[in-house]
Amino acid sequence: MTIINAAERVLPAGRFRRLRPALARLSAMSTGQGEMAKAQRMALIAFSIRIISALITFLSQIVLARIMGHFEYGIFVYVWVLAVILGNLSCLGFHTAVIRFLPQYRAAGAEDRIRGLTVTARIFAMLSATLLAGIAIATVHLLGERIPAYYVVPLIIGAFALPMIALGDVLDGTARANNWPIYALSPTYMVRPTLILLFVVGLLYYFGAVNATLALIAALVATYVTTLGQHAVILSKLCGQLARGRLDIDLRAWLAVALPIFLIEGFYFLLTNSDVIVVGIYLPPERVAVYYAAAKTMALVHFVFFAVKAAAAPRFSSLVYSGNRQELGHFASLTTRWTFWPSLTLGALALLAAPVLLSLFGPGFIEGRTVMFILFAGILAKAAVGPAETLLTMAGHQKICALLYASALAINIALNILLIPRYGIEGAALATAAAMICEALLLHLTVRRTLGMVLFAGVDQHGRLGLLPRREI
Repeated sequence: MTIINAAERVLPAGRFRRLRPALARLSAMSTGQGEMAKAQRMALIAFSIRIISALITFLSQIVLARIMGHFEYGIFVYVWVLAVILGNLSCLGFHTAVIRFLPQYRAAGAEDRIRGLTVTARIFAMLSATLLAGIAIATVHLLGERIPAYYVVPLIIGAFALPMIALGDVLDGTARANNWPIYALSPTYMVRPTLILLFVVGLLYYFGAVNATLALIAALVATYVTTLGQHAVILSKLCGQLARGRLDIDLRAWLAVALPIFLIEGFYFLLTNSDVIVVGIYLPPERVAVYYAAAKTMALVHFVFFAVKAAAAPRFSSLVYSGNRQELGHFASLTTRWTFWPSLTLGALALLAAPVLLSLFGPGFIEGRTVMFILFAGILAKAAVGPAETLLTMAGHQKICALLYASALAINIALNILLIPRYGIEGAALATAAAMICEALLLHLTVRRTLGMVLFAGVDQHGRLGLLPRREI
């Protein structure tokens, strides 16, 4: 009861009485050992990390845009987004399969399986990412003059980052499965962007100017430093948790789950980033820079969804494994509240501050305000169903989820191709928002049909309006 006692000493008596119920829940969450308390604690930590990381990323993008200017900054963000997408896809779903299987193996006391899973995931991701990097470099050479000259060297540099991006994603999944949110999220979302910024500033001091090529070299070095450091920490914690023993490898079973997850997350990554890619194909780097700045500013809202998703995945897996459908439905409905209302509040604040926020990137970026308004509609639709795709994946419906994302991706790409040539970056925003709304609707209908739950903000699992019952799971 430390939190309550401290508050009682500091706060006036009347205010303390009003805040006591909330303080009691906060105290239970911070010290409780139940699964709900752990999920809430992980959500709070993930949420805090994402707040800090969003600020770091936002500020670093402002500095990078100011240092490089529209053209070079557009090249940098286009190549870096492409590298992050390909690096994540290189895992072939193993980084999420770890989250699916590891809690179950831990509950069953199968340490041999845990060792086999974590080692296999790391090696598999590294090998597949290295192969993909080689294919990417060969493709750049084969296409030759079909690729604009200013993209050739940056694309090759970006390819060398793929193995470390893939390994980092697997380490992220391993840490999340073990309820280590700080070790899962802080390397990728705090350490890496900070190092990229510091290295770019160092190059600016040394050379007097930084272009996209130098910035990508800085990003490459920062990625290797971050991922290798994270690997050392996670490996040390795993060794402290598990005794030495044999590796029980069930590659066929893991691939059977990982590959559909690969399709789901591949479609998801393309769905959330295809707008930047298609903008880069149709429009010059200057327009890519403006669109990316607007999207990145609006992404300040996305960390709410990511934080809830990071906390909910292990809990979903445990509840599915236990077979308690009532508790699963209650927790799933609760995650929609955790996602929607903070997203609505933060999104509204971001739109109010849009002129000021965009002007920080430099002259000409203010025109991205319309993009922000359009994207907000899609973000709210997605937030209304919470981490529905995570629930479906953990419940074993990854194949249906893959088909769902394939449909949304097809809509997104088709609308981007149709609207970007006619409406420019606003067309990309319209295409993306429309695809997100379709995605949310499809997720809602799929959860209702496959799991018998109504997953939508403001209602419980049975579709009843009003607040959810306040009880622990």
